[in-house]
Amino acid sequence: MLRYIVLRILKGVVTFLAAVTITFLIIRLLPGDPTTAFISDSLTPEDAEAIKVSFGLDKPIHTQYFLFLKNLLKLDLGYSFFYKDTVVSILGNRLWWTMLLMVSSLGLTLLIGIPLGVYAAKHKGKFLDQLINVLVTIGISIFVPLLAFALLYLFSYKLRLTPVGGAYTPGGSSFFVLDVLKHLILPCATLVILYLASIVLYTRNSMLDVLKEDYIRTARAKGVNDRLTTWGHALRNAMIPTVTVTGLMLGKMVAGAVLTETVFSWPGVGTMIYDAVQKQDYPLLQGAFLLLAFSVIVMTLITDLIVAWLDPRIKLQ
Repeated sequence: MLRYIVLRILKGVVTFLAAVTITFLIIRLLPGDPTTAFISDSLTPEDAEAIKVSFGLDKPIHTQYFLFLKNLLKLDLGYSFFYKDTVVSILGNRLWWTMLLMVSSLGLTLLIGIPLGVYAAKHKGKFLDQLINVLVTIGISIFVPLLAFALLYLFSYKLRLTPVGGAYTPGGSSFFVLDVLKHLILPCATLVILYLASIVLYTRNSMLDVLKEDYIRTARAKGVNDRLTTWGHALRNAMIPTVTVTGLMLGKMVAGAVLTETVFSWPGVGTMIYDAVQKQDYPLLQGAFLLLAFSVIVMTLITDLIVAWLDPRIKLQ
């Protein structure tokens, strides 16, 4: 098991290094001057050039790359041109809001999706199974901004049941936690609806395969309780594809969170990325991409370890 963990960590390091390189090159290929928002019109050309030199933008691209790697090891991601603060500080303030949205969305998706998938498999071909399949098809086909705007229009503008946007009410509230949860409802619901379909579908199909296995038939023949057979024996093996697709889904959920945060003005990393693109804030954009890449790699590593725990044959391979 230790060898398996070490190999997975090394694979993650190589993947992150590749993400660092690709992000660095893409940011440098973007059009426009990244110092436009930082340099005032009142500065002389000499002063403006001096500022560019201080950021290392006058050096050859390969020199900039190695300097960037050196600074990355020190967790120095640069200085934001637009926010006038360090990138690490800005990311730290925004990360918690994105984590709140992601963790709550993923938790609800699994909490609802797995039981629905098991139920659909146990009642294959019946009305509720067919209804679930129809809803799954619709869920897979939905466009993120379209769903977000539809929920916003219905529940915020028409019914006035939820706040229009943001993460909390400006000016403070005596019930801050409840206020945040109220603002969280629509962004969280958007992500849950989008990714619930995949969890239900994979859980259902995996359960259908596992329920046909000989050891399940043997357990039933011995008179083992049906609930114990389903939830105690079949579900563990059926969870392997579900856990795998959850790891893959996390990357899509990160992308979905960027769009969702922008629509609902949720003050997370996604909204910050949108603002950084608009302001050509390259250091901030670069830092945000690296943070998201690191998060996805870590979550993928955790997924691999969970799968290996569920099925020991994987780590032997």
